[in-house]
Amino acid sequence: MNAPAASILVVDDEPDLRTLYELTLLREGYRVETAATLQEARQQLQTLRFDVVISDMRLPDGFGMELLQDLRDQQRRERCVVMTAYGSAENAVEALRCGAFDYLTKPVDLKQFRLVVASAVQGSGGVPPPRSSPRAPDMRSASAAPAPLAETGTANTALERLVGDSEAMRNVKQRVLKVARGMAPVLVHGESGTGKELVAQALHASSQRASGPLVAVNCGAIPENLLEAEFFGARKGSYTGATQDRLGYFQAAQGGTLFLDEIGDLPLAMQSKLLRAIQERSVRPLGSTQEETVDVRIVSATHRDLAADVQAGRFRQDLYYRLNVIEIVIPPLRERREDLPALCQALLARIASESGITPPALTPAALSAIASHPLTGNVRELENLLHRAVALSDGDKLHLDGIPGTPGTAPPPHTPPPVPAPSPTLPADADLPDDLQAWLDQQERDILVRALHAMGFNRTATAARLGISLRQIRYRIARLNIVAPHDPEPCADQDDAP
Repeated sequence: MNAPAASILVVDDEPDLRTLYELTLLREGYRVETAATLQEARQQLQTLRFDVVISDMRLPDGFGMELLQDLRDQQRRERCVVMTAYGSAENAVEALRCGAFDYLTKPVDLKQFRLVVASAVQGSGGVPPPRSSPRAPDMRSASAAPAPLAETGTANTALERLVGDSEAMRNVKQRVLKVARGMAPVLVHGESGTGKELVAQALHASSQRASGPLVAVNCGAIPENLLEAEFFGARKGSYTGATQDRLGYFQAAQGGTLFLDEIGDLPLAMQSKLLRAIQERSVRPLGSTQEETVDVRIVSATHRDLAADVQAGRFRQDLYYRLNVIEIVIPPLRERREDLPALCQALLARIASESGITPPALTPAALSAIASHPLTGNVRELENLLHRAVALSDGDKLHLDGIPGTPGTAPPPHTPPPVPAPSPTLPADADLPDDLQAWLDQQERDILVRALHAMGFNRTATAARLGISLRQIRYRIARLNIVAPHDPEPCADQDDAP
């Protein structure tokens, strides 16, 4: 027997639009009821149960947000989609923070309308509490709620990879379960090595999009001149070397989740294009005149203080508020050292499995030595330390003897810091340069050439030596026309190999 068609309530005070939405949904096979005012909508909700409520933000006798508040207070199962006027981005963000499943921008694109509704009716998890709720969610109520829309086994496996039972990690897992059901963008914040990508994987696996793709993108690893093609796709012939049509990350993540790691590394020009793609839910591939509708959930991550970057003008404020609808903060390892035993056991089991060996026993002495290590690199540094310990251990017990930074290890010999090269001095007053910019460019070029020679013309190593990003050094090399020996093109090296 076929399952009954999903039931939808459409609330809009404009008769023509209300009829358009109703006919569109009826053609999709849904059962539809309509209301023109907030009062009519409340009367419908008193007598009927729906799968989805679609409401305009402004109504003659109130606001669509009041309906959202009613659904949340009554712990109703309906998912709420709000419609906002073009340019009212702050209203959409506020609705998502208060628990709306998704939003649509007027004038509504009917193709996008159908996609959002289809996504909303795939399951019913009710309206979650608002983001600003001061109380942590109760895991008992979460377990009593309808099952997650993802396959339970997949979701549990992803959550189990977030190892730790400290209060901080329990809060992270609870927040993942709470926000996974909606479409609101999530910003994962944490120091390097804390496991931001694992949180993104858990969000995806616990959501109704678990059967769709999870596409992870390191925003800091893409050359600036390829960003647009990588994100939005490209048509054949749109740039040199484009021998065929190619999909971008947005198209590859269709129906799933797009994870933008290190989002703070995106240049400003690309930030504005990303903002438009998120707002309009459509992308235009390079070389195309047509836009393509995309249906993805955005999860981003950063170790940077994006709020400070906004103040400094390095990150767009409007994009920041679009991405930071819901924030998940991952605590550094130093704030949850009670999780060390479980983390060590899990990492040792994985290292042993990958190496095809029996995992060495974690002795109290070894655990004490690990606990005394600063672990400023968080879980990534802990894994590296255990890798070395397993490689150097004999027998069936883990030994940390000889691992730098652990008790009983002799400190490395003191190496005096390198003497900095003398700073270039300006010429005497009589010899001031006629072209200051050209003089500064020449000083910068000399420094870069010296550093590149010292590092064998490896740009990655040179950028690390000079304390700048790979994108910055690429820009400077191209701008100053620095060419490697016997290379007709601007300096290239093995770190650019495909």
